[in-house]
Amino acid sequence: MGSMNALNLHPADSLTRYLGETRKYPFLTAEQEIDFTRRWREQGDREALEQLVGSHLRLVVKMARNHAGYGLPLGDLISEGHVGLMQSVERYDPERGVRFATYAMWWIRAAIQEYVLRSWSLVKMGTTGAQKKLFFNLRRLKSRMHEFDNGDLAPETVAAIAEELDVPEADVVQMNRRLGSGDYSLNAAMGPEGEDEWQDLLPEDSPDQEALLVEADELAWRRRLLEHGLIKLNERERQILEQRRLKDNPLTLEVLSREYGISRERVRQIENRAFEKLERAMRNMALTGGLRRPAGPSSGEAGAQMA
Repeated sequence: MGSMNALNLHPADSLTRYLGETRKYPFLTAEQEIDFTRRWREQGDREALEQLVGSHLRLVVKMARNHAGYGLPLGDLISEGHVGLMQSVERYDPERGVRFATYAMWWIRAAIQEYVLRSWSLVKMGTTGAQKKLFFNLRRLKSRMHEFDNGDLAPETVAAIAEELDVPEADVVQMNRRLGSGDYSLNAAMGPEGEDEWQDLLPEDSPDQEALLVEADELAWRRRLLEHGLIKLNERERQILEQRRLKDNPLTLEVLSREYGISRERVRQIENRAFEKLERAMRNMALTGGLRRPAGPSSGEAGAQMA
């Protein structure tokens, strides 16, 4: 086995070399994916990690090429997709019966699209779900409808695109104009005198004291929920859960199995059971009002923060 060249190679340094590396790894069966994933998660087996990642480098390249129409270097797109692939390895659970490629595809696409949105134009692009949907689908739909001009779309075209993407027609018109316009520097002078710049008109986007206080109260509330939930666990459940879910560098199942004198599978079962008990206790406390929530916008289920 090599020295994990495919994992250490940066696509921007040598795209040709990277593409060559993708062909060195065979496609995996479902059984091999499960075996390599368990060996990496439970034993820290770097060879298993290389095989799992290397066999999906071709998927990264394919998805990067699908986003090559935004004027960004293919090597950079592959690099971001590689980041998404590594994130999927850390989160993939083969016990759920989903093939790794299906799971990894979501993370790769998300990483590439976030990079495109950040890089294409920070000034004229937002990050709402509707804007992302329009941004990544508008050109494809215009091409299908043979709308190649950079001007405003015909009303019937706007209506058809809005209906297909389930977005307001006004958003279609606005996004089309944004995609067709150029970027302008915020450092450009506003007038002939050149004393003021456009960036001087930008509002301050840092949170105010009230927002910081609400955020601090929300965090404290969630910590109290967590402390309440941990009380519901027995000592072994609490220790295993803390070591597996609440540490920056969690221990492997192998290490914990030796520490407690039980099998790795038994450690996994205790971990999952403890997490379910913790999540249930936190949710019940939040819903019953046993622990008063601070005023401010809701940010979702308390238990979801543990996932």
